[in-house]
Parts: sequence; C-alpha cells; structure tokens
Amino acid sequence: MRRTVFNEEHEAFRETLRDFIAKEVVPVFPSWEQQGHPDRDFYRRLGELGVLGIQVPEEYGGGGEPSFKFNAVVMEEAARAGVSFGGHSVHSNLILPYLLAYATEEQKRRWLPGFAAGDLMTAIAMTEPGTGSDLAGMRTTARLSADGGHYVLNGAKTFITGGALADLVLVVCRTSPPDPDDRRAGLSILCVEPASEGFVVGRKLDKIGLKSSDTAELSFTDVRVPAANLLGEEGQGFAHLTHNLPQERLTIALGSTAAATAAVRFATAYVKERTVFGKPVAAFQNTKFVLAECAAETEAAQTFADRALELNDAGELSVADAAKAKLFCTEVAGRVIDKCLQLHGGYGCMTEYPIARLYADTRVSRIYGGTNEVMKTIIAKSLGL
Repeated sequence: MRRTVFNEEHEAFRETLRDFIAKEVVPVFPSWEQQGHPDRDFYRRLGELGVLGIQVPEEYGGGGEPSFKFNAVVMEEAARAGVSFGGHSVHSNLILPYLLAYATEEQKRRWLPGFAAGDLMTAIAMTEPGTGSDLAGMRTTARLSADGGHYVLNGAKTFITGGALADLVLVVCRTSPPDPDDRRAGLSILCVEPASEGFVVGRKLDKIGLKSSDTAELSFTDVRVPAANLLGEEGQGFAHLTHNLPQERLTIALGSTAAATAAVRFATAYVKERTVFGKPVAAFQNTKFVLAECAAETEAAQTFADRALELNDAGELSVADAAKAKLFCTEVAGRVIDKCLQLHGGYGCMTEYPIARLYADTRVSRIYGGTNEVMKTIIAKSLGL
C-alpha cells in the first residue's frame, strides 16, 4: 500500500541515513551490544549528520524542522538494518520536547547547542524501584534551600535509558508533599549534572533486549541542584510530563511498526533461501499464509501509525489516540515478529540473526511509555467508561 506521509526531502534523508548505517553502524554494532552502548563519538557523528538536532531551532544549532517525520525515518532505517542507536531515541524524541516547551531562554542557550551536536547527551529519570506507571507514587524528593538558590535532591531511580552515559539527567521528583485530593500535585523536573556530588550511577542493568542501549540505576544523596536548573514550573511536573506523552507513545508505535516491517522483510528473504525436505521453506502453503497474515497486519499498523504521525505534526494527536496507536502497533509487532522468528526455525533464536534481536528488543514496547494495560484504561476513559 502506497504511503503518503513522506516527501522527496524525507526520502533523500533516508538514502543518506541508510548509507551511513551500512558503513558506520552495521560493522561495529556487535561491539556496541557487547559493551552495552555505542562509542561516545557515535553521538557526535549523529550530531554532524544533523540527526540529533532535527527539531532543535536553528538559533541553537539545530535543523529547525517542526515535523516529526524525519525522526520517523531514523526509526525505520535503524529497524530495517536490524540495529539501534543506543540512547538516541530517548534523547531526540522524548526529552527534546520538554526542553523546547519548558526551558527558559537561558537554559536553551546553555543546553541545546550541545544537545544538537552530541556533546551533551540526555536522559530522563522517572521510574523508581517501587514506582513504574504510577508516577504520582514516586518518593524521590527535592527540598529548596532557605536562600532559594538550590534544591537538595534525595532518592533513587531505575530503568533509566542512557543514564550511565548522560551529561544531563531530567529527574522527576517531589518538591512538595502529595495532596490527598490530588496525588499528582507537587512533582517537579530538575535538570541534574551527573558530576554533582552525591549523584551515583549504580548498576548497569542487563536486559533481555536493547543491548546497545545503556540502562542504569541512579541514586541521589543530598545532591545540590541549582534552582536555575528547574525545568518549567515547580509543582507542575506531572502536567509537563502529560504534555509530552502523546509523542512519546507515538515514538513507540512508530518504532514497533518499523520493527514489524523489518521482521517481515527478514523472514521473506530467509524462507526463500532456506530449504527443507528438498524445497525452499517459501514453497510451503503455511509459510505463504503466515507471511500474508503478517504483511496485512503490519500494513494496518503502518496506516494507523502514519495517521497518528500526521496528527502529531498538526498538534492534534490526543492522549487517547496516542494510547490507541501504542496499544495496537506494539501488539501487532509482538505477534508479527514472533511468527517471523518461527519461520526461521532454530536460527531465529541465534542472536547473530536480526530477527532474534528484533524479538528481544520489541518485547519491552508493551511495557515502557506506560504499560498496554494502562493504555487500555486511557482508551476506556475516552469512551466514558
């Protein structure tokens, strides 16, 4: 089915990126998975290509592109090659909108040039050991000093993508006690430099997938954070987070759809080459039917994701519609990739095959960004239930 979301500029960017991935990512990707993250200079190469700063305004060294479509191209091309860019997606797709919407002019001039260049990589710390999707239950606190010059931050975070290598971490914390009538009140976002005394990067977590992306535990013990590093309004952190949730969930939907598309491509190529009982696996009716089902489901998800992408660019992607896109596209990806792995037989379980990495990498898509059970709750509320 012909797609209509991209124009000639997007396709030219796609070709440049595809060539870059083939030459500079695919050959070294196994080493990234072994060490748990890309080489630090890789992010600077992304900065040179303009990938990190696509949506950063030109006055801060970026491309000034308001559309999210170039970001979608990056996700599609990485999936097509069976690779990932470490903490890139969190940095460019999740964190940048917070900085653009809530940073002061001084903060933008301080952070955005390095953000676009890859000299300043970012992470966001929301999840805590006892608090996942229920952000209102977080226990990390920050107390403003008597002179109002700094906050004193205490607490712990876990599952922080990019947390081990980040140069700046957006830490969601409680700056005032919870209101019994509004548990979401009193949260704030502080931008914390890992070099601060009392900031400790703990365990680097060993995940089943996304091996090229560092994920860490972070702890804060009496960390002094300048009041000038408060992002947005004090006490309005939950509202700030909610503002960006549609794009975050769109990112997951787009990435999952790209992974499913890549899985169908990998499986189709494999079954044409692999022989069983003297003939190609592709010759069996079951293979044809399975791949036909996968192709149909994947195109349905792609159509859904493309429509959500258009709505996001128009500023019309609602929380409920983003939840629908994430729910549908991640569930489709899970089913499709599982079927495509099955067609690979035993080789599908070998990590040297891209399908195995897609299988492991995609599983978390139904969990992060809000579990799919939370997505169902959001959708149900939109139905008046």
